[in-house]
Amino acid sequence: MPEGWHAAVTVLQEAAPIAVPEGATAMTIRVEWEPGAPGTPPHRHFGPAFGYVIEGAVRFELEGEPERVVEAGGTFWEPGGDVIHYQDGNALADARTRFVVVMMCAPGRPMLELVDEGELAERAHLRAPRPTTT
Repeated sequence: MPEGWHAAVTVLQEAAPIAVPEGATAMTIRVEWEPGAPGTPPHRHFGPAFGYVIEGAVRFELEGEPERVVEAGGTFWEPGGDVIHYQDGNALADARTRFVVVMMCAPGRPMLELVDEGELAERAHLRAPRPTTT
């Protein structure tokens, strides 16, 4: 590599520790939400997932963490396993949002599993307080 190659590299995200399921495969997906789209219903992944917002803004919320908005150029990650991912929708009412996710998928398991209302109710105490609206 030419001298100075490191000047072209910017670390956007580091996560540690991560647990990758034995025999996992890697998958890269692109998600495009139209303005105001609520995103995927509450779900979980069986391995870690790492995301990068290309355009727009993602409303992101993991179990135990307050919801946040990740804008274009920002990153997010999920540890996978038993953690519920509550939100990944478009935070913008007037523009499209696009993001890329790289995930480690456990063998024989789907890329994501939706969480039913009963489990959401059982685990409500693990969800961070919801923002108040006025």
